[in-house]
Amino acid sequence: MRISYQYPLKPTKEQALHIDKTLDMLRCQYNYQLAQRFDWYEQNRCSVDRCSLVVCHIPELRDKPNRFSQQATLTQLKKDRPWYKSIHSQTLQEVPKKVEIAFDRWLKGDSNGKRSGKPRFKGKGQYKTFTYPQFKKEHFTKDKITLSKIGTVKVIVHRPIPDGFDIKTVSVTKKADGYYVTLSLEDKTVPTIKTDLDINNIVGIDVGLIDFIVTSDGDRIAAPKFLRKAERKLKLAQRKVSRRKKGSNRRKKAIQQLGKQHKKVADTRKDFHYKTANNCDFTPCMTKF
Repeated sequence: MRISYQYPLKPTKEQALHIDKTLDMLRCQYNYQLAQRFDWYEQNRCSVDRCSLVVCHIPELRDKPNRFSQQATLTQLKKDRPWYKSIHSQTLQEVPKKVEIAFDRWLKGDSNGKRSGKPRFKGKGQYKTFTYPQFKKEHFTKDKITLSKIGTVKVIVHRPIPDGFDIKTVSVTKKADGYYVTLSLEDKTVPTIKTDLDINNIVGIDVGLIDFIVTSDGDRIAAPKFLRKAERKLKLAQRKVSRRKKGSNRRKKAIQQLGKQHKKVADTRKDFHYKTANNCDFTPCMTKF
């Protein structure tokens, strides 16, 4: 069984600056490796499906960049740009993995064959998460976590890790209201239990706009409409952003306040969804969309 726990981080000013710098360097590397993929794609594709061998010269196809070939260039990267040594090597190796997933989902699609849109280059502040693919449990004790190249950071542990679970990966995320750490936990002794569905005891659910949920039994749960209630605060926050001069510190602060308002709406909506799913009396059920 595998679960994830997320805790707020309370880094010092130096640690927060190091995290921001790390995210920006990873963003640059992500854009560079994505550009390599696009360059390969443009040089190897042709809009004409046939041509004369006498007139046209067919160049040799370039090798397609992949996750492992791009990871092999990271050693030279640290020689050419020594400041990348401040990033943990395995964290840097996760960037080509993200690039490959985004690029392959565009060309090939996911496991269900559904293709995503063309991946975009990430602007400043848009790369928000980096991951440590390996982590030792002893580096997380009480309210402290030790992150490689960053140091020991204070964590607000609002719920303890269940006994028997091991920490597999650790991800650091920057959000509008601060920094968070996500622990991916695994316990191989806990089996994954499949829900036994009783055909004679199935409740249909219709998710609508007026009512949040309407069941086939006639039960209704009203939609709380958190966004409508927060529209006035969002409007004022957005107006402040629009009136600030681009590039100024006051505009950056206004953008941060706007992000906090949006996150508050998202958090209240998520909390309502979890509490509704936990308190409803019609599970297991079959959802209708």
